[in-house]
Amino acid sequence: MIELIKLNKSFGEVHVLHDISAIFMPGKSNLVIGASGGGKSVLMKCMVGLEKPETGNLFYDNRDFLALDYAQLREVRRELGMLFQGTALFDSLTVEQNIEFPLKMFTDFTKREIRERVDFCLQKVNLVGVNNKYPAEISGGMKKRVGIARAIALDIKYLFCDEPNSGLDPITSRVIDKLLKDITEEFQITTIINSHDMKTVFDIADKIVFMNKGKIWWEGDRHNLLASSKEIPELGDFIKASFFV
Repeated sequence: MIELIKLNKSFGEVHVLHDISAIFMPGKSNLVIGASGGGKSVLMKCMVGLEKPETGNLFYDNRDFLALDYAQLREVRRELGMLFQGTALFDSLTVEQNIEFPLKMFTDFTKREIRERVDFCLQKVNLVGVNNKYPAEISGGMKKRVGIARAIALDIKYLFCDEPNSGLDPITSRVIDKLLKDITEEFQITTIINSHDMKTVFDIADKIVFMNKGKIWWEGDRHNLLASSKEIPELGDFIKASFFV
């Protein structure tokens, strides 16, 4: 379980996150939604250690991420997988080499074990046989799947996805949605997804957190999202606008 308690983050005089408190459900798809500039990406960066909040607590299964020493941080980070918005693949490395990267950094696997793990991850994202291709040789949707394969290369407990459907056509977006949902359920990963794609929200979200102006305005599930949007104008406006993006 991931628990946030009163996280605050500023950049200079700009206060971006205001007393963020939330619990993300273990083994479920947790969607963080909201307009651009609402703090979603900054929150995710804080949760994976790319940014550090000024105040607050961030617990991974009762371990306060912000108070750990280097060795303890390394252990928690080994449990985290990240799918960046632009996939962040290394253009000069093959698909196989991209997926190998975290395995070589965080494990003592033999070459054979690494190869077996790479093949396993590629099979899970339906990309068998593309090991020796370079990112420039595959489509945008395939790059996203390679990014997912790299994110799950380690035996992770938590998967973070920043706008996983960004730049994809509707059909490919649904493929990525199903893939993330299936991986979350099969491996019982706690998945946190930043998204403004309401089709994704209604299809796969087990829990939804709506952020607006650096604060959490609403939490719930997809079954009461529309009813709540009638009570919270900002949430309703976001949902309406999202269908026209």
